[in-house]
Amino acid sequence: MSTTPAYDLDIRTDQKRIDAALAGAARTPFWLEDPGRPAAQPWFTGTTETDLLVIGGGYCGLWTALQAKETDPARDVVLVESAEIGWAASGRNGGFVEASLTHGPENGRRYFAGDLGVLSGLAEENFRQFHESLLRHDIDAEYQHGGGLNVATEEHQVAALRTAEGVFYDREELTELVRSPLYRAGTFKKDGIALVHPAKLAWGLKAACQKLGVRIFEHTPVAEITDEGTIVCARTDNGIIRARQVALATNGFPSLLRRNRKLTLPVYDYVLMTEPLTPGQLDEIGWERPFGISDTSRQFHYYRKTADNRILWGGYDAVYHRGGAIRPDYDQRPETFSRLADHFLRTFPQLGDVRFSHAWGGMIDMSTQLAAFQGAAMGGKVAYASGFTGLGVAATRFAGSVMLDLLAGANTPRTRLRMATRRPLPIPPEPLIYPAVQLVRRAIARADRRGRDGLVLKAANMLGYSFDS
Repeated sequence: MSTTPAYDLDIRTDQKRIDAALAGAARTPFWLEDPGRPAAQPWFTGTTETDLLVIGGGYCGLWTALQAKETDPARDVVLVESAEIGWAASGRNGGFVEASLTHGPENGRRYFAGDLGVLSGLAEENFRQFHESLLRHDIDAEYQHGGGLNVATEEHQVAALRTAEGVFYDREELTELVRSPLYRAGTFKKDGIALVHPAKLAWGLKAACQKLGVRIFEHTPVAEITDEGTIVCARTDNGIIRARQVALATNGFPSLLRRNRKLTLPVYDYVLMTEPLTPGQLDEIGWERPFGISDTSRQFHYYRKTADNRILWGGYDAVYHRGGAIRPDYDQRPETFSRLADHFLRTFPQLGDVRFSHAWGGMIDMSTQLAAFQGAAMGGKVAYASGFTGLGVAATRFAGSVMLDLLAGANTPRTRLRMATRRPLPIPPEPLIYPAVQLVRRAIARADRRGRDGLVLKAANMLGYSFDS
């Protein structure tokens, strides 16, 4: 058996084949091109008052507004979005719905050991209610509760999979589920993992909010919020919104609370989407059931099939740009697209001349504890949630419920959690953070090849910082 790493930093597939596979790929998110995309709501102008102002129109803001109206139909709720609903991470992600609120069991044991029993129950409840909400509000998000497969692509990863939660498959047994020459073993977990169409989920939540009476304004960035005693004043480009309470769901974008601006790191993730596979191609890889797949490396890939038998392939590179800049041109990174195409072609060489129809990227909000945090400010009139670190499709619903508990001043199992009472370690400032991130990325790559952490990662872990792609 070859000891050459399955994935490394050098492109090894013939470059002409990679270029041919990427030729003509649209540089826009596949999900957002769906013909069911709704028209944007008008932007806000003038002045208004409301019981609850939700700032941010991604999953977190939408779930918060929806649950607020479900709990109290008489509450006036306004939601504002700086661009369009679902245009950022909520319309660009892989569509993996995972019950975990802690970015997996190992990370949970590290940061939330005292809460694990409570968190487990809350995570299962949130996952179940996520699906129930889709049914109740007739949201067609192409929900599929098919489970997830975690695969080892290096021999040193196999032992950990043997003790992981789920059903273990050795190299030969794994061919019953999916076939790749790079797979050494795998563990299949049936419960707590589903797939959705990300943009349809966001648009469905938008429609559900509107049906319940939420006032939604798009293309309405908020410049600042100020505490004015019994209310919070939000200033937009064209008006003023006075709210008795505010929920901040801006995630990786600069927080309107200055003290929170060093708690998340904007990191760019990238994705490819194939053209629809033919029945013959699907037979070659044997991937019939609707489950998602990821590998066990820290620099991991995640992939899944779509309703029309495309394969979404993303992950591995997690790119931080100097100064924490967030810019539209960062959504494109040709070197990462080439690397992802190379890794895909190595994983499924049986697919021959497969081509990619779309290639895109987007920003996620990484926290040093690799999981979201929530809290309150301005005397309890403002609540916030952020730091989902790429695991927010289901966790954003939970975060919305925590924010509503905090705004109500309620003492609940959710508000007593460490993630709602203690903030994660702050991100070091520039000029330190950029070279530090590059150093850690190289250390992670070495650790994936060797199967053990080196001095850099051990030192970072001792200081309380976690890293993942």
